[in-house]
Amino acid sequence: DVQLQASGGGLVQAGGSLRLSCAASGFTFDDYATAWFRQAPGKEREGVSCIDNRGNIYYGDSVRGRFTISSDNAKNMVYLQMDNLKPEDTGVYYCAADILAGNSWPLLALSYDYWGQGTQVTVSS
Repeated sequence: DVQLQASGGGLVQAGGSLRLSCAASGFTFDDYATAWFRQAPGKEREGVSCIDNRGNIYYGDSVRGRFTISSDNAKNMVYLQMDNLKPEDTGVYYCAADILAGNSWPLLALSYDYWGQGTQVTVSS
């Protein structure tokens, strides 16, 4: 079974950094794309970053240049390094995984069937 467990959220001041971790099991990164999404209260789930099975990396416009996604295949871990955090980065962050079809959008939530529980990130101003 595909399982994902996100951790590393917390409260941080604007301008600070956090690193989220996603422990993955039941699949290999050679076949699956993994991604981070976030959801703020009253808003739709937003794609933050994705690393696909070929190592291609995608970022949402609002985080590009501040966030960095990486994976450790040996440990089956995916990380999201978040720097220069802003209050608008506040939300619940989820990791997701799936085999992406050729026409799937890497940062679209509907592209993923497998989700971990969320981890709360709160950025204070």
